[in-house]
Amino acid sequence: MATGWAGDGAVQDQIDATVNDAVQRARQQLHKGPGLMRCEECDVPIPAARRKAVPGVRLCVACQEAHDEESRGAGLYNRRGSKDSQLR
Repeated sequence: MATGWAGDGAVQDQIDATVNDAVQRARQQLHKGPGLMRCEECDVPIPAARRKAVPGVRLCVACQEAHDEESRGAGLYNRRGSKDSQLR
C-alpha cells in the first residue's frame, strides 16, 4: 500500500533491506577459526563449554556483555526511509 513516490511493494522492500543489512552486519562480527583459551581483553580463562558453544570466541562472558552494551546504540534507526515517510 505504497503512495506518492514509492512504488508497489516499496514498504516490504525497505523491511527486507533493513533485515538483510542487520544479518550481514551480524555475520561480519562473527569470528572464525578456533576460539581463544583466554580472554583477549582481561586475560581470564574462557571455559571449554563457552569455546565449544561459540566458535571463534575471543572474549569472556563479562567482556562480551560490556562489548554488546557499547554496540547496542548502533543500528537502531532505519537509514532507508522512503521519501514519503520523510515528508510526514
